[in-house]
Amino acid sequence: MARVPVRRTARFPRAAAAAVPVGLDFTLDRNSPVPLYYQLAQQLESAIQRGVLSPGSLLGNEVELAGRLGLSRPTVRQGIQTLVDKGFLVRRRGVGTQVVHSQVKRPLELSSLYDDLESAGQRPTTQVLHNALEPASADVAAALGIAEGGAVHRVERLRLTHGRPVAALCNYIPEGLLDVDTARLESTGLYRMMRAAGISLHSARQTVGARAASPEEAARLDEPAGAALLTMQRTAYADTGRAVEYGTHIYRSSRYAFEFQLLLRT
Repeated sequence: MARVPVRRTARFPRAAAAAVPVGLDFTLDRNSPVPLYYQLAQQLESAIQRGVLSPGSLLGNEVELAGRLGLSRPTVRQGIQTLVDKGFLVRRRGVGTQVVHSQVKRPLELSSLYDDLESAGQRPTTQVLHNALEPASADVAAALGIAEGGAVHRVERLRLTHGRPVAALCNYIPEGLLDVDTARLESTGLYRMMRAAGISLHSARQTVGARAASPEEAARLDEPAGAALLTMQRTAYADTGRAVEYGTHIYRSSRYAFEFQLLLRT
């Protein structure tokens, strides 16, 4: 017997935080071996990734969703919990289920996280946690091509989107290269500050990895202890060949991914 998909249209209430589409179509195949809760979760995630449901959109409560979709409340609850666990939705007391964000997919190119998030419509904000002139360690000195113990600005920042942390950034900048102003760092990106100062970035050497979060890192990034983190170390060079910045960054893997383009050599 042919499987007949059941199509139901859910109409979501309008949130004050963001404009919500008048209606969304969900095709739920009750004869499919894929559980209904997972079908619902997949289609909600697709709507969030495509921007049909934008950050701040309200989905209503589980009882309303179950009635609109013709599903049981436990099925809807399980589907929503799947996306809560993945970081796409959040349950807010007195508000309901709300879209938080879509995962940030960043291309591997010489650009700043601030610029990439802004281009993706993620409305980045920054908290500067530390900004001071310090002697360079051996690793930092080697990366920047300066003498060990030479003065560098160490800047630690927390980058957020929609009020939730995405990454913790630690950058080292040689003394005298740039006016490393805390207020400007909180309102724009480091690479924008460099460009405004006449520094032309040309290339970078970068390493991407992964590891488990320490308790301190987990608390800072709003993740459980031991959660998987993406790591990145980068040394950026100006068109003069001088190393102008060395960074060590960690990213929440639940909210962030690096995107590669691979070409076949012939």
